Amino acid sequence: MSTPASAKALSPATVVIWAGISAALHVGKIPPAIPLLHLELGLSLMQSGLMLSMVQFAGMLLGLVVGLSADHWGLRKCMLMGLSLMFFSSCLGGLAPDATTLLVLRGVEGLGFLLVVTPAPGLIRQIVAPAELSARMGGWGTYMSFGSALGLLLGPIVMGLWGWATWWMFAGGVSFLAWLAVWTVVPRPASRPPPMAPQETLAAVAGWQDRLVRTLTTPGPWLMAFAFAVYTGQWMSVIGFLPTVYTQNQISWGMTGVLTAWVALVNFSGNWMSGRLLQRGWSARQTMATGYVVMGLGAVGAFWDWGGWQLPFAARYACVVLFSAVGGLIPGTLFACAVRLAPSEDTVSTTVGWMQQWSATGQFIGPLVVAWLAGAVGGWQWTWVVTLSMATVGALLALRIQKALERKTLAAPFHA
Repeated sequence: MSTPASAKALSPATVVIWAGISAALHVGKIPPAIPLLHLELGLSLMQSGLMLSMVQFAGMLLGLVVGLSADHWGLRKCMLMGLSLMFFSSCLGGLAPDATTLLVLRGVEGLGFLLVVTPAPGLIRQIVAPAELSARMGGWGTYMSFGSALGLLLGPIVMGLWGWATWWMFAGGVSFLAWLAVWTVVPRPASRPPPMAPQETLAAVAGWQDRLVRTLTTPGPWLMAFAFAVYTGQWMSVIGFLPTVYTQNQISWGMTGVLTAWVALVNFSGNWMSGRLLQRGWSARQTMATGYVVMGLGAVGAFWDWGGWQLPFAARYACVVLFSAVGGLIPGTLFACAVRLAPSEDTVSTTVGWMQQWSATGQFIGPLVVAWLAGAVGGWQWTWVVTLSMATVGALLALRIQKALERKTLAAPFHA
């Protein structure tokens, strides 16, 4: 199959990153659609919550399984399968006659999302030069913030003109374009293994078990998974409730959407900078600790309310922007660490799957804790207690991760 000249001009690693962004668009497409789905499909409050958290729920259940599968099936093939699922489920969702059907298809989207994002770091590692790896991993770390922000910004425009069903079709079309790009630009593996005999199938199963055991008995994947969980727990707790907080401050619905989308989008800058800083000699400890410290202090400035005294709104919003922007240093660094702290080259996707599983757990649990606390104290003024606690744990984990990297380097890691 010949490759068009325009496709040759594209970097395969860039295509992988854009495939991740296309998957994250499906995460950001939901929040602006909830009011319309409530009116047109009778979506209940409980169903709205399920719609919002379905991707995280899928990640909590299947992250490690998908990581194991990606290492076994092949990274490119796994990503193509995920993009296909997201294309078909989103387009069919636009035709859904009721909320239950839409929820089922949303679950399929969640599986597709995992199949796209879990193999990506390992795939990038295969197709870029070692000198470019840190920068490319920093670029990969932008996929969630950039994709979800695009969804938050584009969703109201498309739905305002053509309705929510067209928005679902549009998101599915983006996944199809990403599928075409990956199929055309990302190189196939150098060799295709022959069909396996029954005894080879048993050996493959044993290989899955071996990768699982090696991953879960190595400290590095656990440290990175917990670090990801306390990052996403903070980020989703703040970003997820910003519309509610701003609405309670008498800010219009349209302006609330713009302000929230911008906070999500600036996370991109930290993700991008993480790769550049790592290339310039910053350690993983420095980038992650900086991110966690600024997140902790930013949340204090944004939510602190002592006896009715708080910062002016503009200053509080600036604190949230810093919270998200500098916090973006963390995921880019963790993805760069994943290819170094995985037990071996054939467990990179398994390690990332484990990280995704704990990332989803943080996104699921963090907002619940913040919501419970807000209900208990009658407001959002103590949100910073939860986020600052997570940030403190994250900073301590950054120290442990740095020590693990140094030990791996001394032991002549597989990637050297």
